[in-house]
Amino acid sequence: MKTKRYQKGNVVVIGGGTGLSVLLRGLKQYPVNLTAIVTVADDGGSSGRIRSDLNIPPPGDIRNVLAALSDVEPLVEEMFQYRFASKNELGGHSLGNLIIAAMTSITGDFANGIEEMSKVLNVRGRVLPSANQSLLLSAEMEDGTVIRGESKIPFSGKKIRRVYLTPEHVKALPQAVEAIEEADMIIIGPGSLYTSILPNLLVKEIGEAVINSAVPKVYICNLMTQAGETLHYTASNHIEALYDHMGERFIDYILVNNEDVPEEIRSLYDKEMAEPVKFDVERLRALGLNVVYDKIIMNKNGLIRHDTDRVAEIIVRLIAETKNQLA
Repeated sequence: MKTKRYQKGNVVVIGGGTGLSVLLRGLKQYPVNLTAIVTVADDGGSSGRIRSDLNIPPPGDIRNVLAALSDVEPLVEEMFQYRFASKNELGGHSLGNLIIAAMTSITGDFANGIEEMSKVLNVRGRVLPSANQSLLLSAEMEDGTVIRGESKIPFSGKKIRRVYLTPEHVKALPQAVEAIEEADMIIIGPGSLYTSILPNLLVKEIGEAVINSAVPKVYICNLMTQAGETLHYTASNHIEALYDHMGERFIDYILVNNEDVPEEIRSLYDKEMAEPVKFDVERLRALGLNVVYDKIIMNKNGLIRHDTDRVAEIIVRLIAETKNQLA
């Protein structure tokens, strides 16, 4: 049984936001057992309204991951992702968010609702919230002020010292912890460092399971910095923030881009105060990381995104290369 499991590979991906969905669209094309563990700290937009009105975890990041891993007709996925443009109560809501909210009410439980929705969408793999309840993400800034709410943190105009969750001792979803314990590889990112990735790892049982796991852990570094979160951050700054929050070093590999971002694309990001992440390789190696370079960017409608197919190919290659270490 064990040999068969290693041949296929249990891959756990931890994160949230657009970056996670992009990665999963590539990985689902390979014969691996995928589990996505997704943040439930979002409190803005349609997700925030549903969270507040119905007292359930925010469905937005979960919705995007379900869509990314779904195997349905394109029109069905488009319908699931459809956002109402009207100015009434439906305005701004995504149909998928409303369906997940309905499934939660029908099944009586957020995680159960996601599981049933996964069956409807013929999802390849499992999609699990890091916790089965909403979490409040707060940030302590370098000047000592505190910003409460995930959606407000990037707009504070101040530098983040640390982020933390309320309640502090939230219980992780048991299936998520189990998935990490049974993983052959754990992938962290890509995604917003402080508002998509760390809210998962700061769920104590999730973070401990990741740190205690002996399997290779891969951090997929963001391509661009993010104003309000990682302005002027290098790749090693991202790693150091993760280590500072978790209290120890725990990542084995970092995947970084080795291709310059075209100047005409960089200029489009100027108004967002975003710039390509500088990959300070010597510092990364000093932190004990295996640095994997590759051409992993693609231009999608003037936006820089990870090349989903290339990144997935690299991850699958890493699984094969490290397989003997897991046996």
